[in-house]
Amino acid sequence: MIPASPRPRFVLRGGTIHDPLHDRDGVIDDLWIDDGMIVPRPVITAGFTVVDATGLVVMPGGVDLHSHIAGPKVNLGRRLTPSPAADGRHAVPTIDATGCLYAALGYTTVFDAAIATSAARLAHLELDDLPILDKGIYLLAGDDQRVIDAAASGDDAAIRRLVGAAIEAGRGWAVKVANPGGNLFWRYGRRGDHHDLDTPLPGLALTPRGLLDRLATAVDALALPHPLHIHTANLGLPGNWRTLDETMRTFEGRRAHLAHVQFHSYTGGDLDEGSFGSGVEPLAERFNAQPGLTLDVGQVLFGDTVAMTGDSEAAAHLAHATGVPWASHDQHLAGGCGVMPIRYREKSLIHAWQWAIGLEWYLRLADPWRAALSTDHPNGAHFLAYPLLMKLLGDEPFRREAFARIHPAVRNRSPLGGLTREYSLQELCILTRAAPARIAGLPHKGHLGPGADADVVLYRPDADLARMFAVPARVYKGGDLVAEDGEIRARPRGAVMAATPTPA
Repeated sequence: MIPASPRPRFVLRGGTIHDPLHDRDGVIDDLWIDDGMIVPRPVITAGFTVVDATGLVVMPGGVDLHSHIAGPKVNLGRRLTPSPAADGRHAVPTIDATGCLYAALGYTTVFDAAIATSAARLAHLELDDLPILDKGIYLLAGDDQRVIDAAASGDDAAIRRLVGAAIEAGRGWAVKVANPGGNLFWRYGRRGDHHDLDTPLPGLALTPRGLLDRLATAVDALALPHPLHIHTANLGLPGNWRTLDETMRTFEGRRAHLAHVQFHSYTGGDLDEGSFGSGVEPLAERFNAQPGLTLDVGQVLFGDTVAMTGDSEAAAHLAHATGVPWASHDQHLAGGCGVMPIRYREKSLIHAWQWAIGLEWYLRLADPWRAALSTDHPNGAHFLAYPLLMKLLGDEPFRREAFARIHPAVRNRSPLGGLTREYSLQELCILTRAAPARIAGLPHKGHLGPGADADVVLYRPDADLARMFAVPARVYKGGDLVAEDGEIRARPRGAVMAATPTPA
């Protein structure tokens, strides 16, 4: 047997450290790394290679807790969009390219946020080919008929047993709900994309709210590291801010994670006066007052991309409303997904509202520790657009210039124009690293303290935040130099993260 090569031992000397978990905000210090971990300064420093980090910004590796990178829906998206977009990049890159592009961007951990339980093994086969990154999946266990039947009968013990077994068999990290009960409405010939949380599911004495409540109880009882991950009902529909508000009310005093809230924050419809617009202000007020809730935004950015969602009912509605081609897979199983190409345009009234609503959410958050930066890749935009999003949040004049280009009706009505907040480097570090690691339940990620994984990124400081965050000077994964100035230097095999449920 060939002995394993020794792991690197080195010190990053004199970097400007941003480590929000340990209250280090631009502190010039050394960072010691040994055997893939960050360690305290050793008593004996002989044998440690010195790497000069003077003048460079040092942050933990990025953590993307809500993306779509593997499984049947993603492969369907690749087939629907085989050609590069106008900017030359593929909206849905290959699994190999996904790992390399994320790593070159400074990200070292990613989760696929919607995998049907029946597709878990296939998704893991694909993730085995994802280089460099640590990775995990969220399972759509709430779509399984046995779980729904157990919830309808009030059998919490059965729910825990079934969900725990699904997590173990599928090597999942968390439980995801996409449009609770929506597939049942659709299966019985009703509109699965348009119902409130208190409409009984067809043939059952169970409502979507009841399903959410019982699933969240099961997730907490199983002590899963990440709370129930909720894509609530009525995605993309006018007036759906009310549904998101009711979803938050369901979890008063409890923990839950709200996915891609931008797509659930629209006024309009029959109950609201006026037309399509932003419902963020009252939603953010409620969110800020409920400390057990966390969220990701699902920011829309302009350009070509692909919509893919475990909410096939919403995909069908969007396709019929816009006339674009679409496809749905595995509808004979629980947890199918809808997929279609989409182009977000600055001068489109709806798209401009979506762009502004997402940014408004970020700017109204009282505590960035309860949020994670995301575009719901690829639904709102490619993950390679993250540096642009960070510039929009951290550079108010740049955001104001972008706001001036969008549809005039949105400029006249959106509250975004009056929000002048700018995110600091420390707050951007929270949104992209420290907070998503904490929310996902990863105590060894998202910080630079002793015992953390040596996932470390070095950036050249730049007033242009998009340029600064687009091409890190160096990226280390577990202490290995994996990327330098946008070029991949090594391809270590990242770990698959799977939760171990507490026995039901």
